[in-house]
Amino acid sequence: MRRVSVPLVLAAVLLVAGCSTLPEAPPPKREVTLPLNLAWFEGRQIEYITTDVSDPGMARELGVNYVPRLAEAAVPADAGPGARTGVDRVYMFPDKEQLVVFPSAPRPTGPDNQDRSYSPLWQAMFVHWSAGRTPRLLNSEEAILDAQEKGDVRLARTLIIVNCPVVRSVDGRGLAG
Repeated sequence: MRRVSVPLVLAAVLLVAGCSTLPEAPPPKREVTLPLNLAWFEGRQIEYITTDVSDPGMARELGVNYVPRLAEAAVPADAGPGARTGVDRVYMFPDKEQLVVFPSAPRPTGPDNQDRSYSPLWQAMFVHWSAGRTPRLLNSEEAILDAQEKGDVRLARTLIIVNCPVVRSVDGRGLAG
């Protein structure tokens, strides 16, 4: 009769137990806190976050990821009106005199969004007040384009692309996450 030492048997039992298919506990849910920003969309305030920017200075200022490759998503200057791309415009006021203006937003917020024009990727259009014109609140794309037509503002197209998902739109619902 062959003898087996107790430590060897115990090691074998532990090895087999370690190979069993017992379910593992799910990892704890981890979260990151990001600043919530306000913007205008069709005259109503919405909320968004910013995670990535193609401009190093703006990325540093906002404390977000600098992503040079995002600039490759910029809409070419010769793209005609209505050109279909994955990037939309965002109207920014470089002197921070008012909130940014988005021309699209999810409707409703979340997985049931029906607005096919919404994209979280935005190409920055800087809005500058013309000399001698009195700044006023412009809280929709229509208001900005009307002000441009009247000569109150001029728009400067940039190659800056920002990733700013809308997390609470005009419907008041936020992402469930």
